This record gives sequence, C-alpha cells and structure tokens, in this order.
Amino acid sequence: MNPSPQSPLRCAGPLNRRGFMSVGLTGFATLSLPGLMRLRAENAAKPQKERTAVIMVWLIGGLSHIDTYDPKPDSGAEYRGPFKVIPTNVPGMNITELLPLHAKIADKFSLVRSFTHRSGGHPAGHLRMLSGDPDERDKTAPKYPDWMCVANYLRSKNPRTSPVPNYCAINSIEGGYAGPAYLGSAYSPFAINGDPSRPDFSVPNVGQTSATEARRLSDRTVLRQNLDTLERAFDKEGELGALDQFESQAVTLLTNPKTRDAFDLAKEDDRTRDRYGRNRWGQQLLLARRLVESGVEIIHSNLDGPICGTAGNNWDDHAVNAHVFNGLRYRCWAYDQALTALIEDIHARGLAKRVMVVATGEFGRTPKISFDRSTGAHPASGAAGTLQPGRDHWPGAFSNLWSGGGITGGGIIGASDKRAEYPAERPCTPGDFLATLYHHLGIDWENTTLNDLTGRPTRIVDGGAPIGELFA
Repeated sequence: MNPSPQSPLRCAGPLNRRGFMSVGLTGFATLSLPGLMRLRAENAAKPQKERTAVIMVWLIGGLSHIDTYDPKPDSGAEYRGPFKVIPTNVPGMNITELLPLHAKIADKFSLVRSFTHRSGGHPAGHLRMLSGDPDERDKTAPKYPDWMCVANYLRSKNPRTSPVPNYCAINSIEGGYAGPAYLGSAYSPFAINGDPSRPDFSVPNVGQTSATEARRLSDRTVLRQNLDTLERAFDKEGELGALDQFESQAVTLLTNPKTRDAFDLAKEDDRTRDRYGRNRWGQQLLLARRLVESGVEIIHSNLDGPICGTAGNNWDDHAVNAHVFNGLRYRCWAYDQALTALIEDIHARGLAKRVMVVATGEFGRTPKISFDRSTGAHPASGAAGTLQPGRDHWPGAFSNLWSGGGITGGGIIGASDKRAEYPAERPCTPGDFLATLYHHLGIDWENTTLNDLTGRPTRIVDGGAPIGELFA
C-alpha cells in the first residue's frame, strides 16, 4: 500500500498546548526529577570514554522537502514551487533560495533525501519516527517509548557528575506524539516551554540562591522522607532505598548556581544572540547549545508557534491552513538563521564529534500542489475564502539534515524520484533513523531490549541500521 496524502479538511494538525516546566516549589512533593536519576544508583555500567550527545531539531507538521532540501526544478508546474534553486559551497548539492545561509556551510552537514514510511497522520508519523511504532493508525498516546526517553533510561545507569538533567526538551513535543510509554514518567524530559527570546524569560526555580527558598526545598525533602517511611516496608525491590540520594540530586539541580548559569541566555554576548536570531527559534537553539555544553546529553527543540504564520502555528501547510509558499517564506528565514548558527557553533567550539545535530519532521509534504479555500486571515494566508496553494501530508519520501557526531559534511545520501514522491536510491527508514542516533550515543541498538508492561522484551530498533554513508 502506497502512502497517500491525508484530506486537509480532516487534519486537526499537530497539537499546540503550552505549559510551564513541571519543576516547581509547589510541586516538589511529586517532583519527577528524582526518578530521572533513579537508575544512576543501580548497578552502573562502565561509563563511556566520551559522553556523546544529540540535539534534535523537530519541524512539527512536516517540512516541504521539494521546496527546501530536495528541489525538482524540472518536475512540472503541478509539482515545483516558485523558489529558485541555488548552489551551495559543495559542488553538486543544490537547495532552494529559502536557505541561503545553509548554502554557505553545506560542507558542515549532510542531507538524506530518501527517507520513507507509511504513516500519514501526525500522531502515527511522530510515533513511527520517534519510537519505531510500525502501526499506520493514529494513536492518542505512544505504545512504545520514544528514542529520547529510551536513551535517558539507558544512560541513567551510568554515573554523571553534571548537576543538569540528562534529557531536556526546549518547547517539547506534546499531545501524545512522544513519551516514555511503559518506561514511566520518570524518564520524560526536563521541559522548558517558555519563549527564550522574551526579556523576562527564565526557567522557574532552577539555581535558586535564596536561603529561604533553599530551606523550603529542604523542608519538603524531609517531609517526603518521613512519608516514605510508611511505604518502605512494602518496597520489596528496594527502589526507595536510594530515595534520599535522588532527592538530594534534585535539590542540587534546583539550588546549584551552575544550573542557573546553564539556562541563562544573558551569559551570551549580544553578537551571538543576534547571530542565532532574536526570536523564539533562534534563542531555543542557542539554549540547546548552552545546555549541551553544560552536560545535557539528549535535547529536542520543537520549532513551532507564531513564527510559522499558519493556522496551526506549525509546518502543516495544507491549503486550508496557509498559502504554502507564503508560509515557507514567512518562517524559513528564522529556521535558516537559527539552525546554521547552531551547526557553525558545534563545529567552531570543538563539539563536532561529540554532539550530533539532526533536523527533521515526521514526514514531508505532497510534491503535487493542491488548492483549497483559506479558512482565515493568518499572516501567511489569504482572507477567508481565498483559493490558495498547499501541500498535504506525504510520508512517501522526505529529507532531513545531519551534522556533527563525526558525520562527514557535504554528503547527499539517497535520492527521490523525478517528482520527489518516492525514493529512487537508497531508501532510509525510521529504523535507520533510530539506529543512527543510538549508535552515536553508544547504545547497542541491535541487541538492547526493554520489558513492556506485560514483561515481554521489546527491541528498541526493529529493523534498520545506522546510515553508514553519513560517516563515509
């Protein structure tokens, strides 16, 4: 069965719920951070020689590959967009005029142009890419844990000295599209869901310096310890035995000045902040760089919101949501600036082997242009009722970008057919995507299994292998 675009009228689009970071003084009694650290006290595996890291830049809704990384100027008026094709500093690698800063540093990243799967809905597409779930049906919650929670779970077995969390989400992927599933909420990300470009942005209760607040945290820890004495008699597996240590580490996160500095963008000079872009996306990726330098090993940063200029505030460019080409013009300048600044910094600051950067969405957009009436006057849309072009869901073929992690820059892996509809060379699957990430993190993707809620061992990658051409 070939993938087919979803009806734009039935697409609710990626959910766009906002919230504050779950850590706070008022919620300390149910704080999940101790759980994030729980496995560190168990029989620890030998630490890796080098603590590798991944920053995943997520383009929720699906990037139009034919308008950005995989242009097809000869595909015909029904398919090609209005954007000019431009050369990059790598001979033979052409992209579109929407990404001029990409063109200047193409030797520092590689493109995979032949990703494909069959899950055409937003939830199913997310779960396919992020957890390997082969089910083509949409779900309201993940059946399998996403790769980030899996990596957090497995990495938590290794002792760490950094006070910052192991896994952070800067504007997290929400709405049931990702999560720990049967691993439990302890392995969910440390979520940062404010706008880092705002002058009043701060991460609540991180790096508290007030003696009064520190005492309040200590009092809550003591209260928790007293309450837990009622449960210890029933703790047959000894999980509560290390609770004091976990809570102590959680308090360290909240009180250690080093954690406050890691989240403080004011520590960056104005030129650097300007280079990333004084907008939400630019400052999100600058914060990602700061956190990875401070010891965070797994980061995802979701790029959505008003910068998209569409009805859903995302990359879901159905004609009813936006004029697809106006929408891409409206947002791609910010994406181009922020992502290239991150890639340049990863290389300039000696992180290009340790830190892998990948930018992708759950699928691409239909190469064939569709038309529908606009539902409203959003910045990238015509007035209500205006007939405008769009592109719908398309998992048949799509592109993503890879940099750092020891990747050889300037590469083009795979190819789509003449209309960018399906892979013509070297098809790559979500299993390949996951195996590549796990391989960089030093996780045995071939043999590692996790027990689900029934106790059945489940492979973390079911089919697939690292994309070796990225490292050629």
